Amino acid sequence: MPTTTAYQAFGLTIDSEISLHPLVQLNTTIASPDISISIGNVSKDGLEQPKTTYPFCQAAADELWLNIPDIARFHISRGSHIVVEPATDADLQSVKLYLLGSCFGAIMYQRHRLVIHGNAIRIGDECVIFAGVSGAGKSTLAGAFQQRGYQVLADDLAVIDERGFVHPAYPQLKLWQDSTQKLAIDNDDLDRIRLQISKFAVPIRDGFCDTALPVKAIYILNSHNEDTFELDTLTGMDKLNPLKHNSYRRLYAEGMGLKKQHFAQCSKLAAGIDVKRITRPNAGFKLDELVDFILQDLDQENQQDVA
Repeated sequence: MPTTTAYQAFGLTIDSEISLHPLVQLNTTIASPDISISIGNVSKDGLEQPKTTYPFCQAAADELWLNIPDIARFHISRGSHIVVEPATDADLQSVKLYLLGSCFGAIMYQRHRLVIHGNAIRIGDECVIFAGVSGAGKSTLAGAFQQRGYQVLADDLAVIDERGFVHPAYPQLKLWQDSTQKLAIDNDDLDRIRLQISKFAVPIRDGFCDTALPVKAIYILNSHNEDTFELDTLTGMDKLNPLKHNSYRRLYAEGMGLKKQHFAQCSKLAAGIDVKRITRPNAGFKLDELVDFILQDLDQENQQDVA
């Protein structure tokens, strides 16, 4: 009988044959976990009846197949099972990276959750999400908020339930080397998230929020060549489209036949929160000024709510 370890993340219990550090580990066994992760055989040819085929990926109703060369093949199904077949000589860090990213993203869609590609920061009894394209500075901004005493619920995958609550992921940020330098974090003793790249796993421990919180607002991060910060409050389709476009691996949801579900989830969330586009200077990042700019906007929103 393979040895398994119990974890908790995204409001779910997970039983895994693969070590999932830095997830919160449970000191107990779970008779009926929400998600089980096992090592086994995954067809090299893909799904038996795929509805959609993408590079390295096939999808059908309630299942997804991923083939990451030299790392692993994955089969994600029914919102509750992930089977992993690691490639020969694959390193565990790379396998785990795809498990905690692509595989968890797919299984959350199967569980009818909305997944935004961004992080979530606790602000009072609510949270705000920072979303944007890769390289927009999401994780760096989360690190800056955490250093100011704000707690982080999630980095990379903000998983939102039907009530509009974000569920805590796990107490870690993933930061590129230049981001650790901006935040004055010594990376000498940090693990790389993959052996071949200069991106580091930064534990946050006390800076982690382990309570699900409602979304107050989503900020879409952009940059420009000006030396100013700009803030636009979005309305109508301008409010909805960024949620669709910043959904994590949106093609997974569409490939599994969940396009209507995904649109409805984005529409419902957009109707109940503020969605804003924040544009920062491209040169220099001006991290402290950006945090101040966002906190000032949130303070103004709170004053309006009280009034």
